[in-house]
Amino acid sequence: MPFSAYFRLLRAGYVLAREGALSIISTRDLPPALAPLRAGIWLGRLIERPSVRKTGHVERLTRALNLLGPTYVKFGQTLATRPDVVGAAIANDLAGLQDRMDPFDAALVPGILAAALEDKATELTELSAPIAAASIAQVHRATLKPANGPNKIVAVKILRPGVQARFMADIESFYAAARLANRFAASTKRLRPVEVVETLDRSAQLELDLRLEAASISEMAENIKDDTGFVIPSVSWDHVAQNVLTTSWVDGIPIREHAALDAAGVDRKALAANLLQSFLRHAIRDGFFHADMHPGNLFADPRSGDVIAVDFGIMGRINRQERRFLADILYGFITRDYRMVAERHFDIGYVPKGQSVDDFALAIRSIGEPLHGRTAADISMARVLGQLFAITDLFDMQTRPELVLLQKSMVLVEGVARALDPDLDIWSVSEPVVGEWLRKQAGPMGQMESLGEHLKTAVEAAGRVPTILAQAELALADYHARKQQPADLVLRRALLGLIGLAAVTLLAVLWRVLTL
Repeated sequence: MPFSAYFRLLRAGYVLAREGALSIISTRDLPPALAPLRAGIWLGRLIERPSVRKTGHVERLTRALNLLGPTYVKFGQTLATRPDVVGAAIANDLAGLQDRMDPFDAALVPGILAAALEDKATELTELSAPIAAASIAQVHRATLKPANGPNKIVAVKILRPGVQARFMADIESFYAAARLANRFAASTKRLRPVEVVETLDRSAQLELDLRLEAASISEMAENIKDDTGFVIPSVSWDHVAQNVLTTSWVDGIPIREHAALDAAGVDRKALAANLLQSFLRHAIRDGFFHADMHPGNLFADPRSGDVIAVDFGIMGRINRQERRFLADILYGFITRDYRMVAERHFDIGYVPKGQSVDDFALAIRSIGEPLHGRTAADISMARVLGQLFAITDLFDMQTRPELVLLQKSMVLVEGVARALDPDLDIWSVSEPVVGEWLRKQAGPMGQMESLGEHLKTAVEAAGRVPTILAQAELALADYHARKQQPADLVLRRALLGLIGLAAVTLLAVLWRVLTL
């Protein structure tokens, strides 16, 4: 790890501490696993601006995050949706990170388009000034005048020049922080910080190629083609490059502008429910979901009340096992079946086998029971998250890196939904989507799908048997050619036995699957 990564990390810590970021954290509420951070937080607060120390008001945090780079901005965007965690004043300040950042020089745009799209760039005319500028890219409105076909209004997204280098530098410093945590804070190892950063790294690299974003829009469009209430733009593939993405233009009211929604007669309660249910449908049914649903990327159609989503640079994907885990956990909380919730955590390996299922079920109940019968306005997510973290520490639970994007996205979506409707009952809204999917999985179609996956696994296993046998023959020929000593005969027979056992095991797996 180059020294520059540690220098950037030190600088980031200084800037955030100076602007009062550490005042957001209450050291009294830190769980035992993070207790070593208390001394560092206390020292960091010594360099806070006097205005923060005197008034407790965090100023200029948005500016500090902008200075630090795009990955820090992404973190700030997540916090902006959680006034229940960081406070309303800080959340309101951070809201400016979502799509109101300073744009890059407009004089660079024609050259970027010409280099990326070549002759096709001339079909994009009447480019507006940037209508939205975020940490990664900015968006322009334009008129597309194709050689064949009618003119249409489009949105042209262009990556910020040099953003990839800045992103990679930020990620490098995150790796440095993760490795330091692994080395000097043993209590954080179970959180697997390096693996978590690897997940973020992978996500960032995908976000920096707009061709992949175009493919994500295409895949989601296929998934939701029969759905209602959730709308996404379409892609103009002739005008897509690594740093340029052109999509159809969508009109709507920004979902964070509650007064405008009310003036247009949009039912905010229905909008909040639709948003939450759409996200769960995409995650549980499709295993493919928008993983950056902050308010800057969401709009409402005033005519239909539909949710309109844009910016598909960060997408999440979970496999069938993880989808079933998510559905079971949510349904367990909905029906207050905490024993089932606990068992599913053990089944997926989230809780070590040596722990007690009964004790874990009791801990889950202590979280779930206070949430039932209460509206979003009555629930302090800061307290709930702190309790969840304390339980993971108590039961020595490991972080699941493959679920990091899902967990982050659920926090975002729930934060946006509760802002739209403070009386939102999360469990009642979730039940139709979760219950329907689970009932489908228990039915004939779900069983056939499950059997199909087992058959695929079995066929792949059976297909490896000839390779194993061929390798065995080669090994035997090699031993025979070299005329092994009598002592080697035992090793040869042992090798044959192991190879035979492997082949029999694969065939047994095939037989077991076919007889399920």
